[in-house]
Order: sequence, then C-alpha cells, then structure tokens
Amino acid sequence: MKFDVLTLFPGLIEQVCATSIVGRAQQAGTLTVTPHNIRDYSADKFRRVDDTPYGGGRGMLMSVQPIFDCHKAIAKNERSRTIYMSPTGAVLTQKKAAELAQLDQIIILCGHYEGVDRRAIDLICDEELSIGDYVLTGGELPACVLIDAVGRLIPDVLSDNVCHEVESISCGMLEFPQYTRPAEFMGLTVPPVLTEGNHKQIEQWRNKAALELTRRNRPDLL
Repeated sequence: MKFDVLTLFPGLIEQVCATSIVGRAQQAGTLTVTPHNIRDYSADKFRRVDDTPYGGGRGMLMSVQPIFDCHKAIAKNERSRTIYMSPTGAVLTQKKAAELAQLDQIIILCGHYEGVDRRAIDLICDEELSIGDYVLTGGELPACVLIDAVGRLIPDVLSDNVCHEVESISCGMLEFPQYTRPAEFMGLTVPPVLTEGNHKQIEQWRNKAALELTRRNRPDLL
C-alpha cells in the first residue's frame, strides 16, 4: 500500500509515521508513506500557496494551482483514491477503513488556514473524510489517523489478523476488558475466571463483559 500525502508540513507526517507499527511496516516494505510539499509546486516567485478568499472573510485560503500541480506530479496507481481530510466530509469508520485497505494507493490532501479552494477538491478528490465533529488547524493529524487506521489492516502489518478482527468496533461491539500482572493492585483484582485456566468460561466471561461494556458506553452499536 502506498500513502502519498499532499501537505504544507511534510515533517509532521514523517515524524508521526516513522514511529510504532506504521514505522515498522515502512521499514519492512509492507507500506510506504510519502509526504509531498505543496509549496514546492507554487508558480509564485515567493512560493506562496495561499490567498484571500473571493467574497471576503477571515483568514487565507490555499490556492488551487499548487495543489493541482502537486497532485499531477504523483505517480498514480490504477487502484488509487484521492481523499481530502475535512470536517465537512463523511466521518471515518472502521468499515470505511477496511474498504480503503483494499486499494493499492491512497493520496491524501491536507488543508490548512481556512481550507482550500473548492476547485482543488472538485478537480482531484474522489471523496472527503472527517475524523470527527470538531475542527483542527490542519489536515495533517487527520491524515495520520487515516494512515494508521487503514495501514494496520494491511496484511502482515500486524502480527495476526485476529488482532483487528476481535477488537472494539471491528467485532460489532466494544472489546472486553483485559488485565495483566500483578493480579492485585491498589485493592483492585483481576476477575478470578481469567486466572483459573478454563478457556470456555473465559470466553463466556469475555462475551458477557463486552456486551455489558457496549451497552453502557456505546448502546448505539447494539
């Protein structure tokens, strides 16, 4: 899987995606994350990438030309999709992440300032996605969230497919509570059933605990 990110802050993308599981997957060659600096494609002699919006308003808007030319310079795969990270987009879900994981390439446009010229979205983007009902200062962090959510579903990125098949949301409920040593800490103890070695009873306890947790925290999933 190839992730190409159109951004004004390539260092932020590099720093986040060089760590943890995504970083190890890049080292193994299972996926690649390549940031592209939109500013490098500005036709302005001062490398400006923004301007005041028509009709007035506060803030600056990212210009269409550098974005369009940056996108044009990226080698496209037949199974690729370009996504604009925006609070006006559909909310990213686990189902959407699984759908995107079937592609060979995802190109992500990161907005900044007051957003981007709508023509850039209309010309290059296949869809818009949001990571939640709130606004951030730019699209870089949402892009990293998308890369992490999709990247971990790529075969061989995690140690075993079961890692993402029986976890919260993926399995249709929230994941059951988990514990490790010590068996007692600050007066709180591990449920005895987990220490007794009866795998059938453990499975029954986990199913019941997952159902109770989902009913309490996310009844909408039921």
